[in-house]
Amino acid sequence: MAENAKQAEVEATEAKSAPVVSEAKANPEKFLADFNWHNYQEGIDEVDDLQLKEFEKLVAENFVDTLDDEVVEGTVVHITDRDAIIDINAKSEGVISLNEFRYNPGLAVGDKVEVLIDVREDATGQLVLSHRKARVIKAWDRVNNAHDTGEIVNGFVKCRTKGGMIVDVFGIEAFLPGSQIDVKPIRDYDQYVNKTMEFKVVKINHEFKNVVVSHKALIEADIEEQKKEIIGQLEKGQVLEGVVKNITSYGVFIDLGGVDGLIHITDLSWSRINHPNEIVELDQKLNVVILDFDENKSRIQLGLKQLSKHPWEALAEEVKVGDKVKGKVVVIADYGAFIEVADGVEGLIHVSEMSWSTHLRSAQDFVSVGDEVEAVILTLDREDRKMSLGIKQLSADPWTDITGKYPVGSKHTGVVRNFTNFGVFVELEEGIDGLIYISDLSWTKKIKHPSEFCAVGDKLDVVVLELDVEGRKLSLGHKQTTANPWDKYETEFALGTTHTAEISEIVDKGATIEFNEDIVAFVPSRHLEKEDGSKVKKGESAEFKIIEFNKEFKRVVASHTAIFKAEEVANVKAAVKKAASAAAEAKPTLGDANDALQALKDKMDGKS
Repeated sequence: MAENAKQAEVEATEAKSAPVVSEAKANPEKFLADFNWHNYQEGIDEVDDLQLKEFEKLVAENFVDTLDDEVVEGTVVHITDRDAIIDINAKSEGVISLNEFRYNPGLAVGDKVEVLIDVREDATGQLVLSHRKARVIKAWDRVNNAHDTGEIVNGFVKCRTKGGMIVDVFGIEAFLPGSQIDVKPIRDYDQYVNKTMEFKVVKINHEFKNVVVSHKALIEADIEEQKKEIIGQLEKGQVLEGVVKNITSYGVFIDLGGVDGLIHITDLSWSRINHPNEIVELDQKLNVVILDFDENKSRIQLGLKQLSKHPWEALAEEVKVGDKVKGKVVVIADYGAFIEVADGVEGLIHVSEMSWSTHLRSAQDFVSVGDEVEAVILTLDREDRKMSLGIKQLSADPWTDITGKYPVGSKHTGVVRNFTNFGVFVELEEGIDGLIYISDLSWTKKIKHPSEFCAVGDKLDVVVLELDVEGRKLSLGHKQTTANPWDKYETEFALGTTHTAEISEIVDKGATIEFNEDIVAFVPSRHLEKEDGSKVKKGESAEFKIIEFNKEFKRVVASHTAIFKAEEVANVKAAVKKAASAAAEAKPTLGDANDALQALKDKMDGKS
């Protein structure tokens, strides 16, 4: 009986619990939602082992395993002013601050979001989740995967930074270097801010959590394909459209759609230009012609001016030698100036054609760059595209009536223009130069170089000495404008004349004395001896006799010694004459006369 009663009780218990398990199996979500976990944990509602096993099985099948630091997907079930309530299919719902969804202002109920189970439950039993941390973990997984596979990713350009831009890629701040934005140099970074662009992850530093992306890498990949196609079709003379990519002082780089070519500054315009930016500007579209390229077609030479007719071909046929033309000075060299008489048509004015003067100067003395000048066409070669011009031909040749204006013997005033070792060039008027030889500068001064006598720019009075009309040469003289003082000095300082002066300088083999500002005489050493045997010293005054005077070579030689020696000779002559007279009166013997003459002779010879 007892056994039957116990069996009946077990069957009753099983019968009682069977519907519960069946109901839980039939609708597990409702069963789990309605189950009073609190009463179960407090022991108010008892559950047998069979039910516990069934519950654990249902929980495992319907709830996520809420391990810490695990990223799972949840659903937004409610949004408050500050938080979003997220259902991750766990025992309780989680709360995430709306601050973590600032990047997604359109967050709505029902949206699927990734979350990280930050803390399983807080003190209040609330499940703590983090969307921001989940995004970071997933983002690094995605970034690493994109780097490994070369996948193209989308990024949002947040702001500028030093050397480039900051880009949001999967929630991670990546660095976009300025050089990796585009294949062409970027001048305005701000145009990319707040834009979504495609990028390629090119570098990851795991230690410092740095990511570098590139937009240029995507463009280059496309360009490389275009480049191969373009290079294969290049031909000399082909006209292509390109965009100005860069401007330098020597030329312009053109982007031909993945291939760069260079227009040298000389191929930009038929006219002379100082810098390419006078013709083109950045990002400008141009039609260019291929002039040449290397074997690999990696260096392409382009031309712009070749697309227009050469200006020489457009030069009017009626233009001929002798015509007057106007133009602008574009280049100046020492030998002349280039004048642009029409766009791309230049003529050279040689410096010799700028003035009738035979004394050539630099072209800069006559014209400056930018000057508008009028000239005459001297030569014209259309085949070689050369033209020579002249300015002086606009005025009459001053040598036409030279014999009337500057006859031989006429006096004039000119300006010193230049020196040579042998003379001075003096300009009488524009185109009329004359030469004063160094010997014709002064009657009295000994000049070694003309610069000792005058300076460039000085005015000099001159006399025309010779005139060669055919050779266009004038010989001038300056000293001839005054009388030759040596004509007067020839009489004043004649041979044998005596003058008093002092020794001004002791020189080699003698000394010099200045009789006046023109006459400087030389005294040989042996002629400085005094009567007592000493010599005249510097600064000492004495009498000097002229023993040589040469007007042609302006040479004067004087002697002090000749003064007293001349007196001695005169005394001897007087004594001889007196002795002869006395002898005649006394009629001395022949022996006496001979004795007297011998005594006089001895005295003259210096014997005592």
